[in-house]
Amino acid sequence: MKLTYLRFGTTALVLLFGTVVVSGQDLPQLSALSLNDLSAFKNPGSSWTVAGSVTANLNAANELTAVKGSGTLINNPGKKGHGSDLFSHAVHGDMILELDYLMAKGSNSGIYLQGNYEFQLLDSWTATNPLSSDNGGIYERWDDNKPEGQQGFGGYAPRQNASKAPGLWQHLKIAFQAPQFDASGNKTANARILSAELNGVLIHDNVELFGPTRGAADKEKALGALRFQGDHGAVAFRNIKITALPKELRNGGQKGGGGADPIYIDAPVNTMIRSFVDIAPRIRVVHAISVGSPQKVHYSYDLDKGLLVYGWRGDFVDATPMWDGRGNGTSRPRGARTAFTATLQPALARLETAQAAWPLDTTGTGFKPRGYVMDNEDRPEFKYNLHGLQVSDAIKALENGEGLSREISLDKPAANIYLMLASGTDIQELSKGVYLVDGQSWYLKFNGPQDKPIIRDAAGKKELIIQLRSKLNYSILF
Repeated sequence: MKLTYLRFGTTALVLLFGTVVVSGQDLPQLSALSLNDLSAFKNPGSSWTVAGSVTANLNAANELTAVKGSGTLINNPGKKGHGSDLFSHAVHGDMILELDYLMAKGSNSGIYLQGNYEFQLLDSWTATNPLSSDNGGIYERWDDNKPEGQQGFGGYAPRQNASKAPGLWQHLKIAFQAPQFDASGNKTANARILSAELNGVLIHDNVELFGPTRGAADKEKALGALRFQGDHGAVAFRNIKITALPKELRNGGQKGGGGADPIYIDAPVNTMIRSFVDIAPRIRVVHAISVGSPQKVHYSYDLDKGLLVYGWRGDFVDATPMWDGRGNGTSRPRGARTAFTATLQPALARLETAQAAWPLDTTGTGFKPRGYVMDNEDRPEFKYNLHGLQVSDAIKALENGEGLSREISLDKPAANIYLMLASGTDIQELSKGVYLVDGQSWYLKFNGPQDKPIIRDAAGKKELIIQLRSKLNYSILF
């Protein structure tokens, strides 16, 4: 079966700020929706504020902590009262909506296109079989006249769970086609979600909206406001861009795909595949192994450097580029990928001081890969030699599906051996033993390490390293 998906192009697009628009008019691109204050919205309730940044508490439901500033729109209803929905002054018809959002733990919210069609936002961090009521779902329509338990109908579940943990920024991009009406106001075509991508993963492809979803603000119309749900849970937004839909994308046009049928590998049990993997343009891991789990939390590992490359949630591997025709030897994640490194460098290094430069390769270290052994659940434990030490590296999907656990150990105590835990644009200690990494992309969580991790500057970025004396356990949450 050949699958063809709508792909977003690079055509210039535009937000319609209450302007009368002639059909087919070529519109210049406007700037992003300003979040310097709340002036872009009608009568914002007290639960809505603008801040500079925001974090979530992984141990407290429906709680966000904001830092003063601008650029981030926050709804924080609090425990004593409901918030209110937020409507833009601007109205839109066909459009492409692109934004970042961040959920509090256990939070429930939504984005209503034209005020009427809800795209569900929910803390669905660990869901393995998402429903239309989960994060990324198109919420159900509703009919109170139907029997109890059958009032909801017509929703669309996302193709897979591409969600991130609460407190991490998620990226959403939706191509929306508005309902169409004749001169008498009669609807001639239903609205459509032409394409929706969550964290880089296609979760909807050309689905028809036969009517407003539950909680719609009004009857269907050609133009409507963008509406953010505010009466349920704590949520934050930033980088909101609304742009006009190019004519060639209407009705599901300009689809990519074609060529060979895709070659997909699933992981209903613990599963491994050897291939090349790419972590960035022109940066390829040539001795990689990808490990999948039934928890739908997976990772790729560089056997040449003992390096955890990236992890992802959702479906396992697309092996089409590896096996189609002559192939190029690569496989790629099918789910929402979180990169743990941007540089191919050894995971372990001997440093004279904690501020010494990290080596770029294993030259002079006596590095020797020794493969892996399997545990009683068919999960690999990687082995290698370094500086006369025998290293064991066991990485496993957490049973609750929240991410990965890692136990890395040496066969004997050692001095001045450090582990590179993370690198990125920024790293902050969110709470004791919990670190927020690289623009709130993922968490690193410790359970009583012998030494405190060190945050240091390196080539304009931040690095998180820790001295490895004999054994270290920690979790990666994403």
